[in-house]
Amino acid sequence: MPKIKTRKSASKRLKVTGTGKVVRHRAGAAHLQRKKRSSRKIKLRQRAVVGQTELKKVKEMVPGTRSRSTKE
Repeated sequence: MPKIKTRKSASKRLKVTGTGKVVRHRAGAAHLQRKKRSSRKIKLRQRAVVGQTELKKVKEMVPGTRSRSTKE
């Protein structure tokens, strides 16, 4: 059986934590900073956990997440 290729775009944007959660950067922090509150900009710098609705798609794009997420 051949290896499953990783989508490089996904592997550069996503990271798997030690407990198997997938984290991503928040959207909206790239430009137009002047009109955003400072507290909002601080929150945009923090990482977010990928939600359950997108998790299946993410695990297909990054094959290494399957083996790590089955920890118990």
